[in-house]
Formats: sequence, C-alpha cells, structure tokens
Amino acid sequence: MTMNKVAVFRKEHFNAAHRLNNPLLSDAENARVFGKCNNPNYHGHNYELIVQVTGLPDAVTGYVIDMKVLSDLIKEDVLDKFDHKNLNLDTTEFATVNPTAENIAYWIAKNISNCYKVRVQESEGNTAEYEV
Repeated sequence: MTMNKVAVFRKEHFNAAHRLNNPLLSDAENARVFGKCNNPNYHGHNYELIVQVTGLPDAVTGYVIDMKVLSDLIKEDVLDKFDHKNLNLDTTEFATVNPTAENIAYWIAKNISNCYKVRVQESEGNTAEYEV
C-alpha cells in the first residue's frame, strides 16, 4: 500500500509568567508597544501547546512517531524547562530573548526533534504558530 505523509499532534499545557520588554526601548515606549504585557511585576498564562510531527508511518509499527516518545520529548525539552517558571528570570532560553508567543513557538519548534509545526496559545484570543 502506498501512503502519503500523515500528521500527528500532541497537546500539552504549561503555566508560566513573563514580561514583554525590550531593553533598547524607553519605559514609555515599552508601555506603549506591549501594554499590560509590560507589567514590571510580570504576568502569567496557561499556555496550550500543540506539537505536530509529519511523516510516513513506519512499516512495522504504523507510527509516524510513538506518541509516548513525543510526549517524553515535550516533557523534557519544554515542560521541565518552562512550566511554573518566570520565562524572563528562570530560563536561559529567554534571558535575552523577549518571551513572546512567537518566540516561544519558534524556540520549541527548533528544539524538539522530528517536529514539523508548533502552535502556542497563550490566551483564548492569542495564538502563535511556527512551521519548520
């Protein structure tokens, strides 16, 4: 049987605080650009993360990727680093990178092997997606 590529998705959640701020901008410019997200005392989100892996199913297992393996990768590479952390203060990944949803999606996509696409939803109305 000839088969096309198949996409599989794994959904996870993590909670994290952050502050959107660019040290190259003045306090007034940061407040104007980032609004409430520039709160000097930080603010938090209940992030929803969806990781997509696309490929041909393995001839023996039928898997594109074993979902337990993908879950373990996400736990090790994302959840253990970011869950219940202040992204600005507690992580090296965002110590010098503004932790926007876009930058979070980009970082995750670049650091999970076999990943094709990452979607990070930080609120009901705000979602960022990065495709490798």
